[in-house]
Amino acid sequence: MSKQSPSQRPRRDRRLLTTDPLTADGRVQVGDARDIPDLPSAFDRDHHLQRDAGVLTAGSAPGVDQSYELVPDSDGDLRTRSGRRRKRRSTPAPPATGRYRYGVVVLTQGTRPDDLTRGLESLLAQRGVELDIVCVGNGWEPTGLPDGIRSLALPENLGIPAGRNEGVPHVTGDYLFFLDDDAWLPDDTTLLRMAQLMRAHPDIGLVQPRVVDPDRDDAPRRWIPRLRKGSAEHSSTVFSVWEGAVAMQRRAFEDCDGWPGPFWYAHEGIELAWRVWDAGYRVWYMGDLSVAHPVIDPKRHDEYFYMNARNRVWLARRNLPWPFNWAYVGSWTLVQTARWAKSPGQLRPWFRGWRDGWRDHPWAEDENPHKLSGRGVLKMSMAGRPPIV
Repeated sequence: MSKQSPSQRPRRDRRLLTTDPLTADGRVQVGDARDIPDLPSAFDRDHHLQRDAGVLTAGSAPGVDQSYELVPDSDGDLRTRSGRRRKRRSTPAPPATGRYRYGVVVLTQGTRPDDLTRGLESLLAQRGVELDIVCVGNGWEPTGLPDGIRSLALPENLGIPAGRNEGVPHVTGDYLFFLDDDAWLPDDTTLLRMAQLMRAHPDIGLVQPRVVDPDRDDAPRRWIPRLRKGSAEHSSTVFSVWEGAVAMQRRAFEDCDGWPGPFWYAHEGIELAWRVWDAGYRVWYMGDLSVAHPVIDPKRHDEYFYMNARNRVWLARRNLPWPFNWAYVGSWTLVQTARWAKSPGQLRPWFRGWRDGWRDHPWAEDENPHKLSGRGVLKMSMAGRPPIV
């Protein structure tokens, strides 16, 4: 009889990620066929919530113990984008309370106080997680925040990606969550479910939930980060993300060196996803889990078209080796020219950005310029998305 690989072994040989709080001895239990799905698409929300019922109530009952099984780190030889060898580590162990630990960065310019309050309250309502939340004021000092939320005032507006990066050293947690000030979490187990998915599948470094506007039923197709959009509720690997609400393993964030600070805004979710893939992880669109955000037309000002083009060129220059960089910019130039051929008012600022993208320096002063590895480009290509469009 041939020896079975780990992926072929019966499910009964696997262990739960949590213990059943109702068992007296508190030992790790052997589960059934739904414990740790082989594929994220098989993730059973109801069963995982039931299985982690002790996480939701951990600490509320005396004598209840919650323990986790560490997942071995199988990719300890990966290097970061800047060439540093990543230390071999196991998946971080949750604290004694049994809750998943998140460092949360909420970025705001202070122009939407009511929306900001709604988003912060939705974070404080999350169950089964420990949150260390910092509200980053991009060019201002946040005030009037709910109890338990710290503020970080940046003396000037650094742009969206750089502002998010500034908040990360000020929070602790094995997972990171980034939330824009006009987004909120309608489900109080959102963060728990994303952490469960990343813990069950430690090769998933970044998760984007489905984006909805509760007041409308015509969510923009651009919120689905796939070329072939399909159903918004369909989950899959992706190669870009909508940036307003994403969760990450902290080690994945560190390995890919964070958000691309010079971008200011636009397409930073593409580079972040590419970097995560290059660092040896996958990026997952979780279509069965939603976050809320109002529908806003990004084409209401010329700056959108300018940033769209400039950052598209920067994306290629910063990340892709020749000839992928030329192919990527060329394909998108054809796409946008065809798409907006009858809208010269949109193409004029777009081509200004395209020109400046080649002329201006795309790296920050403290960045070490380097491109995606050949292995990263090959991995993305084999997963169905060569970086040429």
